[in-house]
Amino acid sequence: MNVEILTNFNGDFMPEKYKSISVLTVSTASFVVCFACWVLYGVLVAFLVDNGVYSFDAGQVGWLLGVPILTGSLLRLPAGVLTDRYGGRVVFVTIMLISAGFMYLVSYCTDFWQFFLAGLGFGISGASFAVGIAYTSLWFPREKQGTALGIFGAGNAGASLTSMGAPHLLNFCTDNLHFLEGWRQVPRIYAAILVVVSLLFWFCSFPRKVEKKGISILQQLAPLREVRVWRFGLYYFFVFGGFVALSQWLISYYLNVYAMSLAMAGLMASIFSLPSGVIRAIGGWLSDKFGARSVMYSVLVSCLIASLALCVPRMDVETPGQGVMCTKKGIVESVTASEIVVAGKCYKLRAKQQDDLLTIFEDRKELLVWPTTVFWQEPLVKVGDSVLKKQILAQGVTHIFFQANVWIFTFFVLVLGVMTGIGKAAVYRHIPDYFPHDVGVVGGIVGVIGGLGGFVGPIVFGYLLQATGIWTTCWMLFAMLSAVCLWWMHVTITRMLRQEAPHLTENIEPFPRPT
Repeated sequence: MNVEILTNFNGDFMPEKYKSISVLTVSTASFVVCFACWVLYGVLVAFLVDNGVYSFDAGQVGWLLGVPILTGSLLRLPAGVLTDRYGGRVVFVTIMLISAGFMYLVSYCTDFWQFFLAGLGFGISGASFAVGIAYTSLWFPREKQGTALGIFGAGNAGASLTSMGAPHLLNFCTDNLHFLEGWRQVPRIYAAILVVVSLLFWFCSFPRKVEKKGISILQQLAPLREVRVWRFGLYYFFVFGGFVALSQWLISYYLNVYAMSLAMAGLMASIFSLPSGVIRAIGGWLSDKFGARSVMYSVLVSCLIASLALCVPRMDVETPGQGVMCTKKGIVESVTASEIVVAGKCYKLRAKQQDDLLTIFEDRKELLVWPTTVFWQEPLVKVGDSVLKKQILAQGVTHIFFQANVWIFTFFVLVLGVMTGIGKAAVYRHIPDYFPHDVGVVGGIVGVIGGLGGFVGPIVFGYLLQATGIWTTCWMLFAMLSAVCLWWMHVTITRMLRQEAPHLTENIEPFPRPT
């Protein structure tokens, strides 16, 4: 076969319409695989620690989950610049082949630092997003770019493929945990898939790049001086960074909070990651139809409500309740679980009803939406004691049990997954409108900031958990971020309307300013 045909194949025989469909299809498929590889540590590290293959502490686990995300995030900007300069076809294939090499090296890792360095290497697969966004947008007119980019962004669903598939693949390769060293076959399989997909991409895509004659790198980076780019970056830090962080963190969350198996935890985590990836295509269509700004408002409000609903932890606690006070001094004559007699006067007590008492370990798994409380009183005195007026004879105890039912919890997690998926498309729908000739660069920096959220998230979640011992601190952080994004968007849009259409601001209630 002629080598020149292979290297310069440009599909001149194909109509433009079919070229664009082919490019979108193969780019999306490649991004699915790259994303699945990018988040592999979320399952692999949990498996190795849970089965005692390696004894990484919580801090080390957080770093291993985050380090591939760091590489993929930081390289998105240079990847976007290179795409605008040399074309997405060459850059995309190069990224997949480099990732495959480092992914294969994971199978030889034996300590924390080897896993760390290998993760840094295959993390480059995360940079494929900036390449695909810039490359795919060149094949579609502006009015269809939102839908096209949304379809491409559905490759985020690769996270759910790893969440659902990797636990079963690990079980298969380890002979159902009878040969734990079999885990080393998993990264080798992932590496082989990357190589195959890179070849498929090369033969099903066509060369195209932005025409920018005589423009230097510094000129290409000029849009980064605009605050709007960084505002989009914050939105993406929340919707995409939060998505990546939770896609990995939720596996450990279900393992620890609900005592699930790794396979079941991965399946439950995919309820978040799969819709978030797939729904992105719908998010692109919604952004084209209703406007990215309106869609982002809905996304941020919904995420804030869902995050607040998830903030209350699963709890089994006791707190002081109403006690029983002596009304006159005397000698205690009788003490039982239901009454205390002092100087002939009987003080009734509320006895502890064990059958009504629910705890995390004795949860009967019935659906409980709201917290349940049980109240009782415990004597503080014994027969023969001399007590004074207004002395407490029995202390009150209130037991609070909040089930945080796994299905209600998962429903709100699903809401977050769907809305962040729509939000990811809405953020990127802004870019071709504001920066039509700098999609690669702007998409790259927005992707960098968003990806950093995926890197920082697991680490911060881990430290918050270590400091408080409360798993739901991750949702508290999520709620705070959504509130900040919503505030900045509202302030910015209100300011824009005041400048461009003052009469419209009468319909917008501004946030109160601090006095």
